[in-house]
Amino acid sequence: MRALQAGLNVSNMRADDMKQEYDFSKGIRGKYFKRYQAGSNVVILDPEIAAVFKDSESVNDALRTLMRAAGHNKTLLRTRKARRRA
Repeated sequence: MRALQAGLNVSNMRADDMKQEYDFSKGIRGKYFKRYQAGSNVVILDPEIAAVFKDSESVNDALRTLMRAAGHNKTLLRTRKARRRA
């Protein structure tokens, strides 16, 4: 990764650049490619909020509740239908 960030060719990486405990032997190339390509938002939560919302599902549930309370039901329904199709 450091080589990519520095703009170096991956083939120039030394074998000892990776820690030995990293095991990618069962990795699946492109596993999240379509999801990434579709777009995603990375949001950094303040520590006190992260203490309450431990995972993305709990954050999404809270935001959907807020959307319903704010009257964004049509947007919420469109999003759920698109997610079911994927």
